[in-house]
Amino acid sequence: MPTSHHPLPKSVPLNIRVKPEVRNLIDRAAELLGKNRTDFMLEASQRAAEEALINRLVFTTEPDAYAAFLARLDAPPQPNDRLRRTMTTKAPWDAA
Repeated sequence: MPTSHHPLPKSVPLNIRVKPEVRNLIDRAAELLGKNRTDFMLEASQRAAEEALINRLVFTTEPDAYAAFLARLDAPPQPNDRLRRTMTTKAPWDAA
């Protein structure tokens, strides 16, 4: 049985009520970043939504694989050229 495919609209309205001082704070931050209020709020809320969902991810594994993972985390790093170079390179804020 064929299913009909209805494309999603390009955008849908999202209305919120906010205190004037919060709106002014958002407007100041948006202007500082060269964005309009809508773009600023959409980017900030999308980022917060993604972080909230990512923080709820659960990884499951077998007990022996988890024990091996913890052992690798607890083990000191093995010296190698890249690690030596990283540890001896000055931070950009210290290079001056």
